[in-house]
Amino acid sequence: MGPAPRNYLAACGDGDLRYSSYDVLVIGGGIAGLTAAVGAARRWNVAMLTKAGLENTTTFLAQGGVAAAMGPFDSPELHFADTLEAGAGLCDEEAVRLLVEEGPERVRELEHLGTRFDRRAGELVLASEGAHSVPRVVRAGGDATGSVIGSALIQALISGSRVEVHEGEFVLDLLIADGRCVGALSLGPEGELTVSLARAVVLATGGAGQIYANTTNPIVATGDGHAMAWRAGAVMRDLEFMQFHPTALHSDENPTLLLTEALRGEGAWLVDGAGRRFMEGVHPLAELAPRDVVVRRMKEVMVRDGVDHVELDATHLACDFLRERFPTVHGGLTERGFDLCRERIPVSPASHYYIGGVVTDLWGRTSVPGLYAAGEVSSTGVHGANRLASNSLLEGLVFGDRVVRDLDRLLERAEPSVRKVKLDLPTESRRGNDQAATAAATQRLRLEMSRNGGIVRSRESLQQALGHLAELEAELQPPGCAATEFEFYNLLTIARLLLVAAGIREESRGVHLRSDFPERDNEDWQRHVRARLGWDPEVVAE
Repeated sequence: MGPAPRNYLAACGDGDLRYSSYDVLVIGGGIAGLTAAVGAARRWNVAMLTKAGLENTTTFLAQGGVAAAMGPFDSPELHFADTLEAGAGLCDEEAVRLLVEEGPERVRELEHLGTRFDRRAGELVLASEGAHSVPRVVRAGGDATGSVIGSALIQALISGSRVEVHEGEFVLDLLIADGRCVGALSLGPEGELTVSLARAVVLATGGAGQIYANTTNPIVATGDGHAMAWRAGAVMRDLEFMQFHPTALHSDENPTLLLTEALRGEGAWLVDGAGRRFMEGVHPLAELAPRDVVVRRMKEVMVRDGVDHVELDATHLACDFLRERFPTVHGGLTERGFDLCRERIPVSPASHYYIGGVVTDLWGRTSVPGLYAAGEVSSTGVHGANRLASNSLLEGLVFGDRVVRDLDRLLERAEPSVRKVKLDLPTESRRGNDQAATAAATQRLRLEMSRNGGIVRSRESLQQALGHLAELEAELQPPGCAATEFEFYNLLTIARLLLVAAGIREESRGVHLRSDFPERDNEDWQRHVRARLGWDPEVVAE
């Protein structure tokens, strides 16, 4: 993998550092971070740092909903079984059990906070999505669930809360002293550097979809939390597993428009260029098969036909229904010149959810004392090798809440304040790279990952990608003090880790597809790949 990354990516140069101190520092403003901050602020002095605005998160883009056993014909046991089936043999069953059993209560708490879930005659409207055996996806605003939930949590955050919110504050590195995480170094909107010390740090920075050229993730999803946790020495797991959503609008946009799985749940079809459905006979659930099954078949059809997309056909559904049920999708397509009611829509897979992340226990504790992780940046074990649709928002709620409960126990007995610690930050001044060179390198990285480290990989393609990334890094100087440079080096770090882990796993399982190892191998590979700074990646049975 080349030389090990520095413990700190940033250098403070000759500038002054500002200092702040808190009980709890939450990094990231999606559903996991908001849940943790709102809960922790009931007892503790809390600050939240977000790279962009609170509404510029993957949570706000989530269309489908929250999967939870809320219906009369559902149960945690059914949800448990569906999650394990989708996870392709790599789920942590204890973590899944907690997810499905605690999930309904977390959803009810969201309603108490003011979230208005869709109801009909007083009953929750439950949607069908891929690999769910019964309708169980709780939705809001038709296909605007994430923004409705996020708005309710933000309102709770700012209404009488003791949370000190800093938007536009780009966290560069976690700070480690005596083997413990004691805070973070961040870059403010005016280029100022701040050391935020804390008795406990909650990492909730979301995913890394921007390592690919086509993604449904917002532009800020550059793997910052994954990379800084890696530099801080946290144990990482399952980094080869990036889930691609089957039905993203086929376009050059970044991010591209997501066409929610709930469309297929309401009867939309996937068809080839001739209008033929191609999921029938592949899986009993046809278009609602697990996402990895759908993506694999889409890829086969595209290779067969020599094209780069297939089509989503909803023309047989009532137009009034489509407009009412899917206002976000319908409106987004109309703005782009497409008519969901009258024409088939070109779709292709796009990176959507990073299953790999920072290993945590059932309370969100990482291998680094003082550091918690929740949401997409974490690896709790609930998703296995393929996340069940709409389990992501649920994971942020359940494990964000579990972090709060553990923080309450920790901070009650920990020392009452954070001492001003000596931090071993690099002090050299760096010239850095101009903005155009950084932007060009970032785009080249994304295209390389899509070409050689994307949906289907092989030993040859993975090695080729690693070589090209090494060449790319050699062309640049170490980062100066621009946010775009730090984003590039974070993307580079995570791209390399993904490629190495993908090379180690010599099988196809879940969202990890190898053309040179096309079958699942339970005898040798029903195991995890773990990595940590200074280790060679290792394969472990857990």
